[in-house]
Amino acid sequence: MDPQIYYTALNTFDPESKTGFSWVDFMVYSDLTHLTELVSLDGNLNRLSFMPDLDSVKDWDHIITHQGMVMFYFNDLNYVLEKVKELQYFNLLAIIKQPNSEKANLTTHFDFVGYDLIDVTGDTSALSNAGGFDATFLPSDLNDYGLITDYDKAKTIQTQLPLNNPNQEHTTCHLYEVWRHKTIGRKTNLIT
Repeated sequence: MDPQIYYTALNTFDPESKTGFSWVDFMVYSDLTHLTELVSLDGNLNRLSFMPDLDSVKDWDHIITHQGMVMFYFNDLNYVLEKVKELQYFNLLAIIKQPNSEKANLTTHFDFVGYDLIDVTGDTSALSNAGGFDATFLPSDLNDYGLITDYDKAKTIQTQLPLNNPNQEHTTCHLYEVWRHKTIGRKTNLIT
């Protein structure tokens, strides 16, 4: 059975991010100094690039919800592309919630960037925005995008987080497989 693929467009968060919670602030807070860019589903660090019209029945046809929460993932790539058509830079992502060990076949248009662990009660990444869980994983376990590259390692971390860190927030998580579009919205496509 093919996995359910959702889509979203999130703001970039990289060394060029200087306003608000800047990249420099994030480096100090996170100890993830090896990152070249954060490509996370964390809604605080990689905010949604557009706001759907929550009063529109048409938009609700595309918005994914979970247990009454709006996830800001969408069931239609064309819907997302229409919403970001005026934007220059963003991360166009394809995501699979609770994937299995066999990756989705998205390599024609997307690059696999890793696995993220998002708190089941919100949109906080346990990997990059929860203050660290050294009993379960170290900053060096994350790739250059703040994600886990290996499925088995991601599943182990998902299982061990609540066991090693009882009564702490952001430890019960959904696992997401994250793919980024190769060209649309990318800063790397600048013509010089």
